[in-house]
Amino acid sequence: MVLKIDTTDREKVTVELKVGTKTKDQISSSQEKGSQVLLPMIVKILSKNNLKFSDLTSIEVNPGPGSFTGTRVGVSVANALGFALNIPVNGKKGKIVVPVYEKSKFD
Repeated sequence: MVLKIDTTDREKVTVELKVGTKTKDQISSSQEKGSQVLLPMIVKILSKNNLKFSDLTSIEVNPGPGSFTGTRVGVSVANALGFALNIPVNGKKGKIVVPVYEKSKFD
């Protein structure tokens, strides 16, 4: 089971469960308090589908470009879960995903 996180949109946070390439379930929420709703959304979608964190096989996160805070929150949560669960994030196990911000002077 793959957990997909997207916090790059200024308007919403999206959490999705995928089996292979097919979406099993998806929930979205207003971005107003994105940093406060992301973890509860992950817990909600897992419990709604009778899953535990240990059922996840990998995590996909949209690294951007996107807003500074939203992108940083999504990537940080994905990296932390990947490390804690010892599963790959964006296909790389043991490597962190680096966010890409809008209007970055490094792009």
